[in-house]
Amino acid sequence: MVWIYTLISVVIVSAVSLIGIFLLSADYRKLNRTLVYIVSFAAGTLLGDAFIHLIPESFKNNSAMASLYILGGIIVFFILEKFIHWRHCHEIACDNHPHVMSKMILVGDTLHNFIDGIIIAASYLVSIPVGIATTIAVVLHEIPQEIGDFGSLVYGGYTRVKALMYNFLTATTAVLGAVLVLFINNRVENITGFLVPFAAGGFIYIAGTDIMPELHKSFKLKQSLGQLFFLLLGIGIMYALLFLG
Repeated sequence: MVWIYTLISVVIVSAVSLIGIFLLSADYRKLNRTLVYIVSFAAGTLLGDAFIHLIPESFKNNSAMASLYILGGIIVFFILEKFIHWRHCHEIACDNHPHVMSKMILVGDTLHNFIDGIIIAASYLVSIPVGIATTIAVVLHEIPQEIGDFGSLVYGGYTRVKALMYNFLTATTAVLGAVLVLFINNRVENITGFLVPFAAGGFIYIAGTDIMPELHKSFKLKQSLGQLFFLLLGIGIMYALLFLG
């Protein structure tokens, strides 16, 4: 059952990369106005999943080392961003992405999606509700990121069709990451005891250092209230998923 849920989830996550199909003739200005609320929702689900699902499970299963693994997740994601130039641009046309960065974006995305698969599989090994919550958080984070990556690849010189194809190919590494975790689960003792708090640290890092600063780019009252609403909605949905178990 865990295999089925996990594989369905990572296939869905991979399919999110095809959202670029809807951008082939999109009005980027209108799309950016919508993205700010999707990003707010994603921040809420990432934080909600980390603090409501992953961290409590971490301390339940491995209270002695959980804090260090959470910090480890934060530090590793920081290193990835620094040395692999892992980008999470939430704007369609990101001017600080030069043409030479396009291939680096693909490399970073490949690793990013591979880790997403690992995190989703580890969450399902804890329980089905935790796995579902993590999948939702990953998907909602992927939507603005994949849109941003698609725009960045086009800006970097790829045709829209090639950008869409390469985006999808990098996304399929989520399946490889998930299969790896499920395969070695019975061979490595308490693998979830490390991966679950590590995932929590990664989610906190992404939400706190990448997504939240994006939300502070606008100080208009109406937009700010909308951001707060979707942020709280994302957290609320993560809380509601507790009742699945």
